[in-house]
Formats: sequence, C-alpha cells, structure tokens
Amino acid sequence: MDSRPIGIFDSGFGGLTIVRALVDLVPSESLVYFGDSARYPYGPRNASEVISFSHQIAEYLISTFDVKMIIVACNTASSVALDSLIERFDRPIVGVIGPGARSAVAASQSGRLGVIGTVGTISSGAYLREIEGLDPTVELTCAACPGLVEFVEAGETDSEQVKVLASRLLYPIKNAKIDTLLLGCTHYPFLARVIQDIVGREVVLISSAEETAFEVKATLVKSGLSAPDSASGKYTFLSSGDPERFKELGHRLLGPELEDAQQVSWKGIL
Repeated sequence: MDSRPIGIFDSGFGGLTIVRALVDLVPSESLVYFGDSARYPYGPRNASEVISFSHQIAEYLISTFDVKMIIVACNTASSVALDSLIERFDRPIVGVIGPGARSAVAASQSGRLGVIGTVGTISSGAYLREIEGLDPTVELTCAACPGLVEFVEAGETDSEQVKVLASRLLYPIKNAKIDTLLLGCTHYPFLARVIQDIVGREVVLISSAEETAFEVKATLVKSGLSAPDSASGKYTFLSSGDPERFKELGHRLLGPELEDAQQVSWKGIL
C-alpha cells in the first residue's frame, strides 16, 4: 500500500477529463494536477520544447510532492516525450496514446477510424504507429485541429465560432465514412457535443480518459502502489498561469473536487 499521490500534467485544462475518471474509479487515490496554462497550447510547439517542458514538470512533481506515478495527460506530450520520461524517471509513467488507440480499434466495426488532435500530435505519427501495430488492416484518417484547444481554454465549448471552426477542420473526417472517431486530445471531450453533431450520431466518439484511468489502476495494482481502500483521496491543483482563472474554469469543467488552485512560476522561463 502506498499513500503517496499520483501526478498528472497537461498543457492546461484538458487532463481534467482524466482526473474525473480517476476520481470515480479510484477514489482512495490522491492526485496532484499540473496545468501548464502559461505555456499552452503545446500542439504548435516543436518537439524539443514539449520534451523540455514535460521533463521540467515531471521533475517538479517528483521533487515537490514525491508522486508515485506520473500520467502524461497531454496527447502532444505523450506523442513526443513519453519514452524519454520513462527512461529518465524511476517510477511508472503512463501516457494517453496507447489506451486511446486500443479502445478505438476495439470499438470499430468497419475498420475505418478517424483521429483528431493537435498539429504536434498528428504530425508525430504516434497514433498511426500505435494503431497500425494493433491492426494493420485499419483504414485511418487523421486530421489536425488547430484552434480547438484555445476555445476550451477560453471556456467556449458551445459557441457559434467553435462550431464553425470545428465544421471546417472535421470536413475530411466527415467524408471518410468512419464509424469511430478517437479524440486525440484531452481537451476535445469538452467539445464532444459539437463534434458529434458534425460527424454524425452514428459515429462512436472515443476519449482516452477512461481507458487511461483503467490502465493507471492496473499499473498501481501490478506495482503494489495502490493506496489503502480506507483512504480518502486528496486533490491538489497547480497552474503556471492565473490560479484564479484556473480555479473558476476548472471548477466548471471538473466539478466540486476543484476548490482551489495554486500558482507555480518557473523562474527564468515565464
């Protein structure tokens, strides 16, 4: 049994979808969530920057909170930094690419899948490699969706502007006759209603949040790191941006678990 917290990080609010899934699945686990809101979005940044940010945040979570595991809740960071994080740090590190890909392949009946994500995630080819490794017969259509993360970070998840942008970005997905669409960014579940209206009700939307939570639980059990069942999870939220704004919007997106947020400033960087 291990009562130390689990560390989670994302470029902003997107990883709160994983927090929600973990709160429901493993309520005895304590969580420390870091939203790098001052440097979002990660999608347009080059890989070396994202890798540097990911290592910096992981080091901070370990040195400050002694987290027993790290969840890379950002798809962009998972696609370019996960391997180097696993190599450097001596504790379990879980990304979102594998769980999401496995769930999408299992859900598809026709073998025609779509994946949407940030420019960084799609250009990395991480989902293409993962899905081809699972089933090389899958017909995969990928589309980068620049701008959608910014709408979520601004709290606009149902505005006319986001609907117009999403409709344009999802045009190749809609025409590909897919039956399953993987939301390859943890921000996108907050836009699920808009996305569903565009691609059609017959298309199954897959979010990696729940699958990632199941993988986290299995890893905790396998590694002997689970918190005692009698424990009551505590939740800490950190932001590199404005903590008041993070608290206000994060509370709306996540729920009552997000009561407060603390600011973390990177000296010499921000």
